[in-house]
Amino acid sequence: MEKLPANSGWLWIKQGFGLFIKQPGALITLILLYGLFNMVVGIVPVLGQIALVLLVPVFSTAFAQACANIEQGQRVTPGLLFTGFRKPILPRLMTLGLLYMIVALLAMGLSSLVDDGMLLKLMTGQVNPNADAVRDANIGTAFLVAIAVCIPAAMGFCFAAPLIYWQNLSVGKAVFFSFFAVQRSLLAFIVFGISLFSISMIAIQCVLLVFGRTQLAMSMLLPLSMLLSVQMHCAFYASYRHIFGAPYEQAKPAVPEQE
Repeated sequence: MEKLPANSGWLWIKQGFGLFIKQPGALITLILLYGLFNMVVGIVPVLGQIALVLLVPVFSTAFAQACANIEQGQRVTPGLLFTGFRKPILPRLMTLGLLYMIVALLAMGLSSLVDDGMLLKLMTGQVNPNADAVRDANIGTAFLVAIAVCIPAAMGFCFAAPLIYWQNLSVGKAVFFSFFAVQRSLLAFIVFGISLFSISMIAIQCVLLVFGRTQLAMSMLLPLSMLLSVQMHCAFYASYRHIFGAPYEQAKPAVPEQE
C-alpha cells in the first residue's frame, strides 16, 4: 500500500458522488430501509440498542456492495441490505460491532474519570448545557481523553468490515490492515474528514438560511442527513477501492511496511 497524497481525500468524495448520481433512487431506498430497520429494532429497550451497534458493520457491507454493483453496472436492489448476513462472515462482523461497543464504553469510562461523567450526561441530555455543574466540570479534558481513545480505534475500524467481507480476513487482521492503511495516508484522510464535515455543515446552514429555524427546516434536516450518509458511504467505498483495489478483483492486501 503506497502513501497517497493529501488531495486523494477530496478525490474520494468526487468519486463517491459520481457513484451516487448513477443510481440515487436505489441508494436512497437502501438507506431508508436501514433507517426503518433501526426504528423497529430500537423499540426494544436495551437489547435493541445493543443489537443496532453490533449490526453496524453488517449493514455497512451492504452499502459497500451497493457501490461495487454500481461500479460494475449492476442494479442495486433492496435485498442487498442483508448481504452481510451471509455465513461465515456474520459472526466476524458482529464481533467487530462488539469491539465498537467496547471502545465506546472505554472512551466514556475513561472520560468519566476526568469529569465525573459530566460529558456523558451532557451527550445523553441528562443535564442542561447551561448548568453551573457543566461549566465547572473538566469537560474539555474529558473530551480529549475520549478522542484519544476513539481516533486510533476509528483507524482500525475504518476498512475492517469490507476487508472481512471481501477479503475474508479475520477480525484481527482486518483491523490491522485498516489501521496501517489509514496511518500511511493520514493526510488524505484528514482532508477527507474535513471535506465531509464542511459539506455537511454547508448543506445544513443553507437549509437554515433559506427556511430559517422553522419546523419545515427541521423536518428537512432528516432527509438531508440521509443523503449525506449515502454520500459518505459512497466516498468510503472510493477510498477502499483506491487503497485495496476493486473488490471484484479478489486481491489480497499486502502487509503494510512499518517505518
